Amino acid sequence: MSIGFFDSGLGGLTVLAETYKAMPHQDYIYIADTLHVPYGTKQAEDVKKYVLDATSILAEQGIEALVVACNTATSIAIKELREQYHFPVIGMEPAVKPALEMSRRAGLRVLVFGTPLTLKQPKYHMLVSRIDDESLVDSMPLPELVHYCESLVFDEDEMKQYFNNKLAGYDLNQYGTIVLGCTHYSYYRDILSQVIPAHIKIIDGNAGTVHRLSEVLGHPESHVSEHKGTVSLMCTNNDPEYIQKMHSAWKRLL
Repeated sequence: MSIGFFDSGLGGLTVLAETYKAMPHQDYIYIADTLHVPYGTKQAEDVKKYVLDATSILAEQGIEALVVACNTATSIAIKELREQYHFPVIGMEPAVKPALEMSRRAGLRVLVFGTPLTLKQPKYHMLVSRIDDESLVDSMPLPELVHYCESLVFDEDEMKQYFNNKLAGYDLNQYGTIVLGCTHYSYYRDILSQVIPAHIKIIDGNAGTVHRLSEVLGHPESHVSEHKGTVSLMCTNNDPEYIQKMHSAWKRLL
């Protein structure tokens, strides 16, 4: 079985890595939309077109399922993708519900990091309003973090300073959970954990997405297989330097 993964850039590799570890006997094709990265600061209608165009490339590869490993792309285009393709399409959304359940028990707040476009979409506001009846969820756009990731900037001192600057106006003792609402942000989980109080938990939607994919596929790893899965990495502008960057980021996650 060939499973397609899509993101604007390197972020979705964090979801693919968790999927590959859970289901190592499947074949995966990943495409980064390097013609248009990043999505989070663009217009919604433009992003929808980019997503549909990139997905058509994966569909031509004969994939049997698709993971939209991008919160922004999911919020903009998941409905159209499901209408257009017969194979299962798994999307992502910020893990606000589990974060709220964890923080509410301790009487604490939730801070959601996301791209500007994700955080202003009706889909996100509907999600929060549906479950946050005590107004415990705060949101913070971090557009710079995508650029850092795409440039492979993982220097601890530089990134600690970035997070300290962004969080300077917050009383972090009031928060119990931080949600990483963009798959690019997951690369910085360990660095972020070093600049926040120890009681704050950091979560993302990756594990839930992997679980949902496994359910939809009928838990394929429950059957013993000798086939070792393959991972093919592609990008929309066919840039060999970016492909090399993808391989570097992929190795970082394994």
